[in-house]
Amino acid sequence: MKTRYAFGGDEHIFVEVDEHMSLGAFFKSLSMTTTVKKASIKGVTEICPANASFQIKFDPDMIKPADMLAVLKEIEADAEDIESKIDTRIIEIPVFYQDPWTHETLMRFRERHQDPDGTDLEYAARINGYDSVEAFIKAHSDSPWFVSMVGFVAGLPFMYQMVDRDRQIEVPKYLRPRTDTPKLTVGYGGCFSCIYSVRGAGGYQMFGITPMPIYDLGQSISYLSDFMVFFKPGDIVKFKPIDRDLYDELVEQVEQGEYIPVIKNVTFSLEEFQKDNDGYNKQLLEVLYAN
Repeated sequence: MKTRYAFGGDEHIFVEVDEHMSLGAFFKSLSMTTTVKKASIKGVTEICPANASFQIKFDPDMIKPADMLAVLKEIEADAEDIESKIDTRIIEIPVFYQDPWTHETLMRFRERHQDPDGTDLEYAARINGYDSVEAFIKAHSDSPWFVSMVGFVAGLPFMYQMVDRDRQIEVPKYLRPRTDTPKLTVGYGGCFSCIYSVRGAGGYQMFGITPMPIYDLGQSISYLSDFMVFFKPGDIVKFKPIDRDLYDELVEQVEQGEYIPVIKNVTFSLEEFQKDNDGYNKQLLEVLYAN
């Protein structure tokens, strides 16, 4: 797809790199927004990256819309040749699948769901061709996920499954959004997994809950003391299924200020990943769990 540019009034330009999410589209978007940030273009006031697109806000009294567009098109031409490699983090996220809190919530909203007689996990497993919820959970948690965007609500990560496209899980959102979703719910909509950073409305399928806070406005949690939002675009996530006992133990560790997420620094190469998805994922997990 040819990159699409659209003006949003006199102060915004929306740039759609591709209609479909892919790591290639994400890397091109990331390259362009990084270049805009480093260039310190006079008049640019905000850069908002998304999964396969981004938006630039600028002051039209400092740079004309046509000139801003011309700059972005120049940056796009250079972005095609930039190496698709980033220094990032791989992070383990514990998940209590089939927990009682998301189960209670999803049962309250069955009239808004495609399958009123089942659960979100049962529905997701069935439409993706898995013979059991357990097999579906294994597919969801075995492969790593790439954080392609953070936002919508403060700190919420959109995560893209790092497997061949024909193996990616796809689950539609609820027919009508819920008015309630527990904090730290692991959700799913379209091709994206997410973690609800705060309690509130939502339309994604609910699979479980994590004991690990990812947003802390007061920055009282040890690993969020430097910044209130945990995730950054480019982070790589590995979900780890846990049971109720371990969930309760980790919640207590968080409350006592003793919980430390499992995080390792890693260099991710899109080129190497595209050569052998499964082999490259195995290398990433070896880094995560190396002593």
